Amino acid sequence: MLVRDWMAHNPLVVTPATSVAEALWTMGQHRVRHLPVVQDGELVGIVTQSDLLQASPSSNTSLSAWERSFLLSKMQVGQVMTSKVIVVDEECPLEEAALVMAEHRIGCLPVVRGRRLAGILTETDLFNVLTEQLGARHSGVRLTLAIRDTRGELSRMAARIAGVGGNIIRLTTLPARDPAYQVVTLRVRDAEAAALVEALSGDGIDILDVRETPAWGTEGFAPHYWRVEG
Repeated sequence: MLVRDWMAHNPLVVTPATSVAEALWTMGQHRVRHLPVVQDGELVGIVTQSDLLQASPSSNTSLSAWERSFLLSKMQVGQVMTSKVIVVDEECPLEEAALVMAEHRIGCLPVVRGRRLAGILTETDLFNVLTEQLGARHSGVRLTLAIRDTRGELSRMAARIAGVGGNIIRLTTLPARDPAYQVVTLRVRDAEAAALVEALSGDGIDILDVRETPAWGTEGFAPHYWRVEG
């Protein structure tokens, strides 16, 4: 997967001359927290919601609401934006872009062709990749297994699943605490959970979790989240 496959291709932008008030309004209307700053089609900076809020006159000052609004209308994005921007190109592997964001603790990456803005990759885009990788929106049997980290183990596991009619629609692997094993999370259709458990049990495969998962939003779907109201 490359950045171009998951980035937003037509991101909202502002110019250095855009007022701070207008940029804040744009963020609020479109529920975004970052805006690339462009001049004549070229990327010249980026501004975040935090940048704009810190630049806004505090309501605790002696200024009236009208005076604060007036100052906001005069203050421009170019005065508060970050001009040294970390960027990637469209051909960057997605995992490398995610690592850049994690290492630099930033919430987005502008994507460029030369100096021209081609798109933007945000944390939300990476969350969407994760949900697709784990099949969160799909029905099926979700299994988490610990299997030996040796040649042919994934193939043998897949053959057992196919042997009971199962079709693997998503699969991802991560290192286990024991370096001799890897943790595999997969989502399987066309096979019952009990049949899968029987086929996979033993011989170097440890079943860590198994559950039936209806598709997101369908009948029987019970999300593992809730809201706490004070």
